[in-house]
Parts: sequence; structure tokens; C-alpha cells
Amino acid sequence: MSKHNAPEATSPLSMWLHYLENIHTSAIDLGLDRVAKVAQSANLTKPAPIVITVAGTNGKGSTCALMEAILLDAGYRVGVYSSPHLIHYNERVRINGNDVNDSLLTQSFDFIEHSRKETSLSFFEFGTLAALRIFQVENVDVVLLEVGLGGRLDATNVVDHDVSIITSLAIDHVDWLGNDINVIGYEKAGIFRSGKPAICGQPKAPYTVAAHADDIGAEFYQVGLQFNYQITDESRQLWRWHSGGFDLDDLPIPTLPLANAATALMALSASGIELSDVNVVNGLRNARLAGRMQQLSSQPTILLDVAHNPHSAEYLVGQLAKQYSGKSIRAVVAMLHDKDIASTLSALAPVVDYWYPASLHGPRAAMVDELVAYLPHIEGSFDTPVDAFIQARDQAREDEVLLVVGSFHTVGEILNYWQQKEMAENKNKGSQNGE
Repeated sequence: MSKHNAPEATSPLSMWLHYLENIHTSAIDLGLDRVAKVAQSANLTKPAPIVITVAGTNGKGSTCALMEAILLDAGYRVGVYSSPHLIHYNERVRINGNDVNDSLLTQSFDFIEHSRKETSLSFFEFGTLAALRIFQVENVDVVLLEVGLGGRLDATNVVDHDVSIITSLAIDHVDWLGNDINVIGYEKAGIFRSGKPAICGQPKAPYTVAAHADDIGAEFYQVGLQFNYQITDESRQLWRWHSGGFDLDDLPIPTLPLANAATALMALSASGIELSDVNVVNGLRNARLAGRMQQLSSQPTILLDVAHNPHSAEYLVGQLAKQYSGKSIRAVVAMLHDKDIASTLSALAPVVDYWYPASLHGPRAAMVDELVAYLPHIEGSFDTPVDAFIQARDQAREDEVLLVVGSFHTVGEILNYWQQKEMAENKNKGSQNGE
């Protein structure tokens, strides 16, 4: 699509998204030259007084959500940029806990379109720059930036950030980052900055992470060394965090992964942002994130989780074993073909009793046959996750767990279906009541 066909600031968001999907030669194009050129010319490299950038194989969204909840409790104006979205593109940019509206996005897209001149930008690069523009216009105090892919060459790395985080490290995105964990560690550590705090929440991280921090003179904080945490009271759901001589005791265990909470606290502590113990406690209690052990209903228990690689699947299995021990589990699963399907399904297998595999659709989608090859006993093969979900729900007993897993796309399709169904039911109830 040529530049003269670009939408306008008042054009519908759908028109802009279609335009952005078609203006660049490839969906993923790692490298900073083009995006840095536009960011610098548009003065977007420092969109807020404090910027915290978060890389990692898993846990980026949870870590951002935990920091966001704590900062909001303290009264800061907070912007969060994350990806991918589950249902609506607007989910990628949050201001004070709320998804931004269409007009803010389209105005920012228009600003980037005019700022880029002849520089070509990928969909993600364009969206990243538009998010930075929104944070600047909205005068946020703190920006939390979630890295899209890798770190060193990701579009978010054009920003002059104050604190860097690596949440976890595992082999994923093999086509882009390879399968050498030391190389992956180096790519993620590419977000570290000289003289600035760099936090690593991966226990016993690859040597390349600390080595890079040392090479550039970053202030390195490694979990298990410079900071640590322990569950202190399982029955009362309490834990302790400490770094150096600083301790926080009797903290509430959040609904999101505890390892990410510990990493979030280290990053906030190192940032120098003023926070009280009450802010931390309230934030830990309040933090939520769609698609992470998200419960839609009970009887049967319906859970959504975006786990899509072996590392996240293993964590999910541990949570299921802890919270739903002895319950029969039916799993609706659909995945992307560039993920480690075999190892992810193998990690989930010990807790799943009945499988409902489905195809996704799109260039990266795995067809259902690719999943069936690794599944011992299936309840059928399905064209879409929604088809699989409807069948699983019809067959699930009240005391069972129905799990939707495998991809952001899978969870997004089911969440969208569920919300549409609820809206239709509420509308129907309203008409019956004469409203």
C-alpha cells in the first residue's frame, strides 16, 4: 500500500491497522536503524521521566502488571505498552490501567505516519512509536515497556530507559533467536544500559547476561544473589522479599507468578521511585492480567492461560496441581507452528485427562493434525478453538476444570466468544424484562 493511501487521524482504527499490516515487506524485521531514525527525529526516545523496559521469554506481561498496580496505588500516572493483544489492539496501550481509546491511537498513528517520511516501518515498529507518542501526549510519570521479541534489536530498545528487566530465559522464537540459551541471554541483555540498574529474575541465568552487564558497567541485580524471596507462611499466603539489608515481610502472595513479583519489586526499588509498604501490599493484592490463570466461571471451572512454550506450560502445570489437585481436566488447545509444540504438550500432559485440539488460522497457525500427533487420547479434532470449547463445555461435569491453553490467539478467540455470548444473554434478559 502506497504512502499516499494512508488513512487520516480521524479514520477508523480498523483502516489504520489494515494499512500498517501492508506497508512493510515483513511482519518481523529486527534491527534498530529505521525505527531509531524516526524515534529520534520525532523526539520519542524519552517518553516519560522514568521508563522501565521488560524483556524475557515468559512473565513480561505479569511483571508489568505487578509494577503497574503498585505504582497506581501510589498515585503515579502510568503507561504500559505490551503485546500481543487478546481481542482488541487497544489492549496494547494502557494509561492508568485502562486501554486507550481508538482516537488516541489513530491520532498517534497519523503523527508517526507524517514523522517517518520515507522510512519504512514494520507493524510492530509503527505501533511501538505510536505508543511512545501517546505516553508523551498523556504526560505519564512512568512508562513500562514490554519488549516484543528478543531485546537488543527490538523496537522498544530505541528508548532511553532507566531500568532494564529480564524476567526469564528459555528457548523460544527459534526462527529468530536460535536455540543457544547463551545467545538468547545476550540478545535479551541487549536492553541493559551503562550505569543503570539491570535486573535478572532468571535463577542461574546464562553467563552472557552477567557478562554483558559487566562489559557495559550496568548495575546488575541477579535473583538469588543481589535479591531473593521466600514463601514464609503457606497457610496465610505470605512471603518475604529482601535485597541487601532491606526486607519486606508478610507480603500477600499475588495471583500472578511470585517470581515475577520479586523481580518487579527489585526493579521498583532500584528505580528510586518513592513507594510505601502499603502501596506494595495493595498492588500485590490488586494485580491482575487477562489470560493468566483467568477464571471465567465455576461448575465447571473454566480457566484461560496463554502458556505457549515448555517453560510457561511447566509453571501452569505446577499451579494446576496446587490449586485443582484431584480434579479432572479437559484442555482446549491450539498453537502456532513456530512454537515447540511437542515439548509444550508433553509438559501439559501429566495433568490433562481429555484433549480438544483445534486449528488456528493465519500464516503462523498450526493445523490440528500437528497437535494430534503428540496427543495420547483426544475427544475429536476441531476447525477452531471455539468449536473445541463448545464441545468441551458440553461434556464437562460441574466438578471438572476446563482449560483453554496454547496461544494468545487461542485464549483471545475463546474470550471474545465468551464476552459476545454474555452480551447476547444479557440483552435477551433485558428484552424479556421489558428494559
